[in-house]
Amino acid sequence: MFTTPLLIDNKDVPASGNASFDRLNPITGEVATRSAAASVDDALAAAAAAAAAFPVWSAMSPGARRAVLTKAADILEARTPDFIAAMRAETGASDVWAGFNCHLGANMLREAGAMTTQIAGEVIPSDKPGSFAMGVRQPAGVVLGIAPWNAPVILGVRAIAMPLACGNTVVLKGSELCPKTHRLIGEVLVEAGLPAGAISVVLNAPADAGAVVNALIGFPAVRRVNFTGSTRVGRLIAEECARKLKPCLLELGGKAPLVVLDDADLDEAVKAAAFGAFMNQGQICMSTERIIVDRKIADDFVARLAAKAATLKAGLPGTPGCVLGSMIGQEAVDRVQALVSDAAGKGATVAVGGSAEGTIMQATVVDHVTPAMRLYSEESFGPVAAIIRCSGVEEAVSLANDTEYGLSAAVFGRDVNRALAVARQIESGICHINGPTVHDEAQMPFGGVKASGYGRFGGKAAVAEFTELRWITLQTEPQHYPI
Repeated sequence: MFTTPLLIDNKDVPASGNASFDRLNPITGEVATRSAAASVDDALAAAAAAAAAFPVWSAMSPGARRAVLTKAADILEARTPDFIAAMRAETGASDVWAGFNCHLGANMLREAGAMTTQIAGEVIPSDKPGSFAMGVRQPAGVVLGIAPWNAPVILGVRAIAMPLACGNTVVLKGSELCPKTHRLIGEVLVEAGLPAGAISVVLNAPADAGAVVNALIGFPAVRRVNFTGSTRVGRLIAEECARKLKPCLLELGGKAPLVVLDDADLDEAVKAAAFGAFMNQGQICMSTERIIVDRKIADDFVARLAAKAATLKAGLPGTPGCVLGSMIGQEAVDRVQALVSDAAGKGATVAVGGSAEGTIMQATVVDHVTPAMRLYSEESFGPVAAIIRCSGVEEAVSLANDTEYGLSAAVFGRDVNRALAVARQIESGICHINGPTVHDEAQMPFGGVKASGYGRFGGKAAVAEFTELRWITLQTEPQHYPI
């Protein structure tokens, strides 16, 4: 069992009254982590520490900030076994998924370090004689990052890396479902030499999440908020930020379509569909939830995908032959199985899978899904690929856009000009041609449209999110005034 205190001002801090909560292993039901349960006062203390550290960190040179972030990347990679152990115990993640989290998390830190010298402004021609005008980007202040459990290292690092690179200090509000994993991120940055208070990690019991988050949003020095999670919670955070007039970046739910055109390379499409639908048990915001297949090739595609899915055994993480791990909890399994049952009851065919033993659910392919079925429109966030058959490009685009979400998408077709034309018509923040819906790189502008949120993580797009753009002028000669 892990024991996890709060991290405030580079110190291990118990919660007020030594309050704690337990995170259970989703597979065994045993206590995985006993974590400090922050009160509102504890959260505000973390924000105050970040505010006190802001003048120090923001004044450091780009090279100094880059050195800390680069060293943190090296430490994170070196501590990969610690992260794998924490993710396995807290979320039931496979070792492959946990290891990839560490790999991409380290890359995000290195990319953020490289961006410290790219936080540039511009000289703007002025109509006023003797006035030299500039647009200058400066750190905003304290950034509140709220990270989820499903890709905890990737998304925890993403919540703080570019804000730190821009000279902000951060409070990471860790997930109640993986407190140890998120606490490790803070430890890595402290070990790398981040000044005291520049990062705090706040952990709270599930019942206290709303009060803790609202208190942090309301803290005066908190100037930016970023949240990755469900659309339902994202709306609540957006409402609270709006009341406080604080910008927020939201990366929310998804119902990613993968369009398979009639000229697609089916072997490649099947590989991408299986990876996108079943990696991490489909518990990724970009997971392939809907596979829109032209009727001319649908039977062949479904047979191949079902055969591939049958080889992807889910089981206890670390067990030989098991490439997929556990779902996050029994409630998640019950929800997904209810979606599959509803579809089957309304005429869909379960081509493979559908079974579960506790929180271990096998990869599932459901064919002939229609709009009458809940699986068509509701985010499953589980290892289920819904096959929707179409006739031609126009219907494929219409089906791809028939969702409230718009995060990631993919199109498969040998005629890349036609595939590109389809991609341009899909309403999503991200679209990949002849690649899976699940893909992320630290330097890319990552985010969605519609109910998948707004704002962009990554690269120069993130610089705009986490800095203030100021207009500053310098008068170079005596000025003339009308009075």
